[in-house]
Amino acid sequence: MLTNILFVGIGGALGAIARFGVNETFENYLSVSTPTGTLFINVIGCFFIGIFIGFSMPVKDTSYYFFIIGFLGSFTTMSAFTHQTIMIANLNLTNAVSYIMLTIVLSILATYIGAIISK
Repeated sequence: MLTNILFVGIGGALGAIARFGVNETFENYLSVSTPTGTLFINVIGCFFIGIFIGFSMPVKDTSYYFFIIGFLGSFTTMSAFTHQTIMIANLNLTNAVSYIMLTIVLSILATYIGAIISK
């Protein structure tokens, strides 16, 4: 149990750092908005969860706790998604609804494709 907590913590720290780095890259070097970075993060995170599911149908071993629960759990971020949705909605409700739909559809599609590829 303690080992699993350690793997979740290390994976979570690395996932949060990776999410920050990707968002910074999108904002500062690619000159696109934060929601685009978060959308990319959530879709690519779902893709990797799909890959992992396809390979192992999550066996709860150390890689599951480190990668799925820790790293990808903190890399993908519902809190940033909801915050950015509210910020977009304050400016344009149509854009906010489009962002919600795009995130949901692409994230589910990415998970499915990842699972199919890894089988």
